[in-house]
Amino acid sequence: MFQPNFKYTNKIVRLLARAQAAREVIINSPLIPAWEKQLQREALIRQTHHTTSIEGNPLTLEEVGMVIDGKDILAHEKDKKEVWNYVDVLEYIDSLEENPKITEEILLEIHRLTVKGVLPEDSAGYYRKVRVVVGNPKTGKVTYTPPGPEEVPALMKALVEWLNSEDALDLMPAVQAGITHYELARIHPFVDGNGRTARALATLILTKRGFDIKKFFALEEYYNEDRPAYYSVLANADAKAGDLTEWLEYFIFGIAVEISRVEKTVLKLSSDRSIKEKYGQIGLDTRQIKAIEYLRMKGQITNKEFQHICDVSASTAKRDLQDLVDKKVLRQVGEKGQGIYYVLNF
Repeated sequence: MFQPNFKYTNKIVRLLARAQAAREVIINSPLIPAWEKQLQREALIRQTHHTTSIEGNPLTLEEVGMVIDGKDILAHEKDKKEVWNYVDVLEYIDSLEENPKITEEILLEIHRLTVKGVLPEDSAGYYRKVRVVVGNPKTGKVTYTPPGPEEVPALMKALVEWLNSEDALDLMPAVQAGITHYELARIHPFVDGNGRTARALATLILTKRGFDIKKFFALEEYYNEDRPAYYSVLANADAKAGDLTEWLEYFIFGIAVEISRVEKTVLKLSSDRSIKEKYGQIGLDTRQIKAIEYLRMKGQITNKEFQHICDVSASTAKRDLQDLVDKKVLRQVGEKGQGIYYVLNF
């Protein structure tokens, strides 16, 4: 059976405590149902965007949201399929029972859904039968040579056995998830889709083994912000004979960062009574709430200012602002051109 090599450091213990404390705040904060649904939708979009972006998918966060919403965009079919596929993966994970026995069948189904219509059918949901290398396609430099295909079935069986063992279940979900992510990436059991499968399996472990935070959480966002660091820490574990301590410090730090982001948003939404009482049942998204906060400080907001503070395109800003006007939250001043701005409608 696989036996991970790592030690608990003060940093790991501190980060685990921080993440758990933030989770408790999120779970116990009272939120309007409409806001919960909106935060879940935004997390789904962020999660799908960042996990596919890490692997080179060029679609922006906004474009991923449009694809998920069923809107047509000008993009390669493969890029859109990767988005649809990952949404299917997350829905599949959500459909599993709590504390499931994680089987090879579950893992292979996650991979099949991840690469459906992107890889040939005989590769989707099947271990590779060829040798592969990991490297930089632009330079041709090989950075890692995974185990040979003949080793993959036994290595994966050992990982799955460990995942369901008392040794694994005695660890906190974040540690289980980090170890599993690394080992699957190291084995590289598939021709393609290994990174997305590893991150999806980590999500499964977190959400189904006691670390669920109402599906507000996008695990991949932190890692996508600095992809070279993500790959570097993975590679360092290989160079250190599989010592996962540094990798786990990095992985759990990412969890702590992301859950802290969610905590701040939830605290703001649950504690700001004036927003909650006046607009709670309307179901404002976090961008719109950010715009209202800006309006309180500045008194007015333009389309350009909305773009800047929410990091969206002009068309998205226009749509969000018009939605707020339609809901009678804002009032438009001016009729056309750059002279238009918006003020609170109370």
